[in-house]
Amino acid sequence: MTHRFDDAVQTAVLAHMNGHHTDDNLLITRAFAPDAAITSATMVGFDGDGGRWSARLASGVEQIVDVPWPGGSITERAAVRREIVALYDESCRRLGVEPRPHA
Repeated sequence: MTHRFDDAVQTAVLAHMNGHHTDDNLLITRAFAPDAAITSATMVGFDGDGGRWSARLASGVEQIVDVPWPGGSITERAAVRREIVALYDESCRRLGVEPRPHA
């Protein structure tokens, strides 16, 4: 059964990703979506199996991009950050982008 994070955790992570990591949202969706012509992306949810983004294509169409966590299923809040960082790193690798250092 997929782990569901409570509303407070969802709200905090989504606010952080959409307020401070808009470029990362774009990078992740471009790396994992079937159509990389994405002009903007917002993280809209996550659970124990992966993250979910809403991506706007250059054509104006919105699409949902579901990306599984690289390390497999998770159940703890601290693991969300670790897995998003891993998605960022994999996105950089796939797109040939130099990743920034992690704090």
